[in-house]
Amino acid sequence: MRRVPAFRLAACLLASCGAEVDTADTPSEVPTPLDGVAEQYVKTALAFRRYDDSYVDAYYGSIAWSNEAEARVVTLEELKAEAENQLAALQAIDISSDPEIVAARKDGLEKRLQALLLRMDMAAGSRLAFEDESRTLFDAVAPVVDAAYLSDLIIEIQRLVPGEGDLSDRVNQFRSRFIIPSERLADVFDAAIEECRRRTLEHMPLPADESFTIEYVTDQPWSGYNWYQGSSHSLIQINTDLPIYIDRAIDLGCHEGYPGHHTYGVLMETELVDARGWIEFALSPLYGPLSLISEGSANYGTELAFSDQERGAFEKEVLFPLAGLGVEEADRYHELRDALEDLRYAEVVIARDYLDGDKTRAEAIVWLREYALLSEERASQRIRFFDTYRSYVINYSFGRDLIEKYLVARAGADRALQWREFQGLLSRPMSPSDLQ
Repeated sequence: MRRVPAFRLAACLLASCGAEVDTADTPSEVPTPLDGVAEQYVKTALAFRRYDDSYVDAYYGSIAWSNEAEARVVTLEELKAEAENQLAALQAIDISSDPEIVAARKDGLEKRLQALLLRMDMAAGSRLAFEDESRTLFDAVAPVVDAAYLSDLIIEIQRLVPGEGDLSDRVNQFRSRFIIPSERLADVFDAAIEECRRRTLEHMPLPADESFTIEYVTDQPWSGYNWYQGSSHSLIQINTDLPIYIDRAIDLGCHEGYPGHHTYGVLMETELVDARGWIEFALSPLYGPLSLISEGSANYGTELAFSDQERGAFEKEVLFPLAGLGVEEADRYHELRDALEDLRYAEVVIARDYLDGDKTRAEAIVWLREYALLSEERASQRIRFFDTYRSYVINYSFGRDLIEKYLVARAGADRALQWREFQGLLSRPMSPSDLQ
């Protein structure tokens, strides 16, 4: 049974409920005008699911609100009018005498509503240019890199994988030696996630009852996904459509779990929903500014949890044996992985050109093979991702770099201090523009 979150007291007061409420576990803050807009936003966003079933990535708030939203008979135009009214009401609220964190809450809610309005327009068939879309949805525009920049990075990869013929084929043939056998996936991922968790808990306390369930699925456009369930629990799914390389165990263990999406969900729930009663954080929109922070922190969190040396040692000493893989060429494999990571903006470049109509699907696949060095199958999967999630692709690469820039500006190279700043970043309302 799903528990009733603490913010229900604020919701009840705003709705002028007459029922008696046990206040023992509820926030002590008095409801404010921001709470009223937040409640209406959540209800509108839930109702919008009938027109865009991907907009709400996670929701663990009032079941009654969710049921009411599903039962509503409302047009897309009526929902858009609701969101426009909410945005106007929000912008009219004076918070000049409130603490800085309240200003950050208002700013984040305003950007959520702007992103929701754009998704409503997109549900009606509208399309913006890639950069305009990402600016409105994710409060960010990724830097432009060109083919010459990517070509320079590829020179190092050619050194690591010498030979004749197509470089993408050579890279993928070499990497194929490091595929986790399907019958060993669970053991490898269990060990990787447990180590990611152990390292995270050394720096960030989490609730004693936090937990996750892992499932292996197929026929998805992504390689891994975290579905935050509330009550400090997540469902983590790993897509097995394509073979999974050994390095993906730590990548996905950190990204989807610790200190990535699961950790972010737990902290947002405990610090903002339960402690403050800020009900909008019980709903995570897939298309909104928090997605860039979520994906960027999940990517940089991998590097925070493991130095290159620590990661290499753990993979060779623990994960390679669990996968039944030899370690003779592990160092070259790790070096290649790092070099391929430097190509992370290649997918942004290609997605931008493809979605803006400057490249056909066939041309985009060629570029993914040439500049991201993907196999034909993985390139096709990435095109499916672009078609499904569009400018969301910037959140991984540019988001990661913004998080690193933010943490280094505050903590330098001190990893312990970076961990402290990282926990603060995941525990309060932030927008991508705050990171720059």
